[in-house]
Amino acid sequence: MPENLLIAFGLTLIAGLATGIGSMLAFFTSTTNTKFLSWMLGFSAGVMIYVSMVEIFVKAKDALVGSLGNQMGNWLTVGGFFFGILLIALIDKFVPEQGNPHELKKVEDISKSNGVKTDHALLKMGSFTALAIAIHNFPEGIATFTAALQDPALGVAITVAIAIHNIPEGIAVAVPVYFATGDRKKAFKLSFLSGLAEPVGAIVAFLILMPFLNDVMFGIIFASVAGIMVFISLDELLPAAKKYDEGHLSIYGVIAGMAIMALSLLLFI
Repeated sequence: MPENLLIAFGLTLIAGLATGIGSMLAFFTSTTNTKFLSWMLGFSAGVMIYVSMVEIFVKAKDALVGSLGNQMGNWLTVGGFFFGILLIALIDKFVPEQGNPHELKKVEDISKSNGVKTDHALLKMGSFTALAIAIHNFPEGIATFTAALQDPALGVAITVAIAIHNIPEGIAVAVPVYFATGDRKKAFKLSFLSGLAEPVGAIVAFLILMPFLNDVMFGIIFASVAGIMVFISLDELLPAAKKYDEGHLSIYGVIAGMAIMALSLLLFI
């Protein structure tokens, strides 16, 4: 696993910086391609759900059953899974409502701003959104890092899925901040910084978890990662995809994400 350390950090950084891509889209495109974004968010959810339940949960179970026996291993796997769900749900609950990153924005909202004077309420909303996204990104960074550390190919799949879902989060930060200030640099900076919470999560995982990373610890972490990713998919990605949707594109994206993930697991992992 130590030989995968740089790969794991690199993949986590890529996933986090995708929020910056979202803010750049807000500045350099005139309209949001809602059909494409809906399909891609659905695709990301499909990848996350499939890889969590078919690959990550199973690897967690194998590690825990192998170390602790059939009964204890199975119970601990299920417990870790629902602990991950509880952890991300609590984070979601305590995020300030006005800064919730689930609030969708479109890049064409930028055009409504003249940037003449600062709207402090909007600036506060954008800042809270950046903080909220940073809080959400922290456990995602731990998930990406630990997955890539154990299996770089699996880490790539998770990185792609999380990066896709970080793009609209970048838009959600950039639009209200630019709307309030007319300052593109400030909007991009806040969006960019919120994404850096993911590599910070990786650093924390490295410093705190790595010294204790045996089969039991790995199994518990992986089970929790599966729970976190399933919750993100059901609570964030699919609702966002349906809001952008015009028909069944989001569900087609989910199926495509599952199919491509299944194929990659069969061929490459």
